[in-house]
Amino acid sequence: MKIAKAEVFVCSPGRNFVTLKLTTDEAIVGLGDATLNGREKAVASYLEDHCLPALIGRDARNIEDIWQYFYRGAYWRRGPVTMAAVSAIDVALWDIKARSLNTPLYNLLGGKSRHEVLVYGHANGKSVDDASASVGELIAQGFRAVRVQSAVPGLSHTYGVAKHTDGYEPAQLGIAEEHLWDTPKYLRSTPRLFERIRADHGEEVHLLHDVHHRLTPIEAARLAKDLEPYRLFWLEDPVPGELQEGLRLIRRHSTTPIAIGEVFNTAYDYSTLLTEQLIDYVRMPVSHGGGITHLLKLAAWASFYHVQTGFHGATDLSPIALAAALHFDLAINNFGIQEYMPHPETTFDVFRVGYAFEQGAMVVSDAPGLGVTFDEGAASKYPYAPASLPVNRKLDGTLFNW
Repeated sequence: MKIAKAEVFVCSPGRNFVTLKLTTDEAIVGLGDATLNGREKAVASYLEDHCLPALIGRDARNIEDIWQYFYRGAYWRRGPVTMAAVSAIDVALWDIKARSLNTPLYNLLGGKSRHEVLVYGHANGKSVDDASASVGELIAQGFRAVRVQSAVPGLSHTYGVAKHTDGYEPAQLGIAEEHLWDTPKYLRSTPRLFERIRADHGEEVHLLHDVHHRLTPIEAARLAKDLEPYRLFWLEDPVPGELQEGLRLIRRHSTTPIAIGEVFNTAYDYSTLLTEQLIDYVRMPVSHGGGITHLLKLAAWASFYHVQTGFHGATDLSPIALAAALHFDLAINNFGIQEYMPHPETTFDVFRVGYAFEQGAMVVSDAPGLGVTFDEGAASKYPYAPASLPVNRKLDGTLFNW
């Protein structure tokens, strides 16, 4: 079963997505998500100019060997562009294999370990009152776990908080906006936010919070300690991931669980964090971390250190990526939770999916492969529109280090 055709599509049905479509000489199609938010064209070029010419004619069943070829065969390894491309190829190959066997992808990963995938929703607000109301709305929808973000008083913008009432979208068309940030204000306001959320919504709902890498290790340790009374499910990305030793300081001062790694792109990025048990959840997504082949290795490695998965799943990844994550989540033993941001309806003009939200969890159909189809005609109606995430500066103008 040879790869006969490989195509890349860049479209924007509510968000920019890069989709890889592989077709075998037996007319079996596999899909992969190669989206890298703000750098979509770079990944598309990497695929089209460097990877796909070498993929044509290879046996689609040899997934491990193909993964090693595109990772180790390139002198310049790793990095977000390279690994997004490798991930897309890998997921598409797994999709082909499962479709060829007429079985859901999770059956190739060991079958189901659970009947549903626990997910968390996103609550945010321009004030504590608004954030609390948003949490209540998600609980009413059936969510059992909620990430809570609130605007920082005194700042005009807070990453993670919607500007409008029609949903949260951090990327803005064109060149990146520049926002101001004040860490002391944030450190004062966040514990007050969670004190209010627990008072309003009780102890049963799982609460999560994302720092977005904006603290130094000592600042993150202070925040993690201050949040202990509110028993967070996790504190996400408290510090930039480059300084892995910085997590030691947080661990010394707090028992708040830590999740990190949505910007990582190989299992090697986790070496110190796992072996020293400095974190509790790995966040690297299937579509950025080398695909299913590489994430299986990371999940197994993490399990030895009692670390669970909690993959990134925001709308900057396409439904193909979410489907791949859900099949993975169903199968592995050390699953923790899955991020879930519903895509806008326009997205489903292009992608037809086999998963659904039910009472705080995602359920997956028994359709072969990923259970996702891609409508090329519909995709052509949504042209690519360059967009960027904001850049942050401190109040004195210093470019923020995150």
